[in-house]
Amino acid sequence: MDGLQLLNLQHNVITMIQHLSYLQHLVFLNLYDNHISEMTGIEALSSLRILMLGKNRIHKICCLESLSKLNILDLHDNQIGRIENMSHLGELRVLNLAGNSISRVEKLQGLDCLTELNLRHNCISVVTEVDRLPCLQRLFLSCNNITSFDQLACLGESRSLSELTLDGNPVALETWYKQAVLRCVLHLRQLDMKRITDEDRRMAGVQARKEEEKKRESHKQTIHKEKRRLAIRNAAQQWEGVRACLELPPTNGAKEEVSPENSPAHSPAQTNGLAQEPSPDEPSGSVQSLSLSDSHLAELDGDTLRLFGLGALEALERGWGVQTAGAVTVITFRYINFDAIVPTLPRIRVKFPNLSHLIFLETNISRLPQLAALAQVRRLDQLTIHPEGNPVVSLALWRSFVIYRLHHFNLQRINGQEVTMNDVIAAERVFGTLGHIAATETPQQHKLATV
Repeated sequence: MDGLQLLNLQHNVITMIQHLSYLQHLVFLNLYDNHISEMTGIEALSSLRILMLGKNRIHKICCLESLSKLNILDLHDNQIGRIENMSHLGELRVLNLAGNSISRVEKLQGLDCLTELNLRHNCISVVTEVDRLPCLQRLFLSCNNITSFDQLACLGESRSLSELTLDGNPVALETWYKQAVLRCVLHLRQLDMKRITDEDRRMAGVQARKEEEKKRESHKQTIHKEKRRLAIRNAAQQWEGVRACLELPPTNGAKEEVSPENSPAHSPAQTNGLAQEPSPDEPSGSVQSLSLSDSHLAELDGDTLRLFGLGALEALERGWGVQTAGAVTVITFRYINFDAIVPTLPRIRVKFPNLSHLIFLETNISRLPQLAALAQVRRLDQLTIHPEGNPVVSLALWRSFVIYRLHHFNLQRINGQEVTMNDVIAAERVFGTLGHIAATETPQQHKLATV
């Protein structure tokens, strides 16, 4: 039998490959469906071109060093855990490793003639080095554990791949799965055993443009978010400098890094109702930037106008459309000295006819007479003055004073707490009496009453 070229021993109970070393002309060996656990015994078959060892009990790929002429290697349905010891098989065209326990596609260098690689029904989650197979046309990866397109990135570098299967993987359940694969593998003609049509390619192109536009928008938003953060931080630092010059009580509002996320408004306040107030700084949806510089920010978030830093007050003077201005019901001020805000109050009511809520964060409201200026807004449903950066809130009678001066302008809530009729009566009792004294007593007494 020295001249034997084809040997078929499939469907037996063979456990070892032995006694074949004298078959130097053997080109085809079929040992499919046996009980073989090791590949030892085929080392001497240097003429072998086709080796069929599917459906056995093999754990490791080995003993192929002398089989440099091998064209087809079938090792499907074994117990192999790694691809290895094959880089010298420069003439191998078909490799079948389906139905094993392989978790990574790797160590494929040197298989320069491989045209078909079958890895169905494994445990693969990582695909690498496929782009190093210059002749690969068909790659079967069905029923594995590939969860994202990032794990398939190397497929995009392949210039020869034309057929691919990925069905049965988690990634195949993704929206726009087919379009994403076609964007990645440009020369593909079949996906999951179905022909790629011109319509498929057109849809892939449309989706690619959408993804690119989405990336650009995301990048743009990231840049704007950073500019916004820096503007708020710088506004806080400038305001802190002014506060220091005026020797106001220290606050925690302006530190090395100040951001809306770290603002005092996110912490439960010591004043009634503030713990339930939403953050006045945190954007909630589609935000329109009205004015942005290194040290100030003005932005419109739905019905809320937010102003950070002294320069942001210029947004109040800009040309506003009737509909846009009419939609503004809340204005927040932060890192702006209250005395600089006062001149804008009469114009605010004219420009924003539906304004109902003013919020003051670090604005340096320190004296009761300053609060009287809010009467210039004429009508106000809600007022919020955060204790952070506004020392007036520490005064016992500040809330009563606000009620006394503003309740007849429809004031319903202060710092989230409802203004009741009893509050109004109490405020009138205290400050109405003081007002009478101020109007009737001597100038010196008048001065004391005012204080």
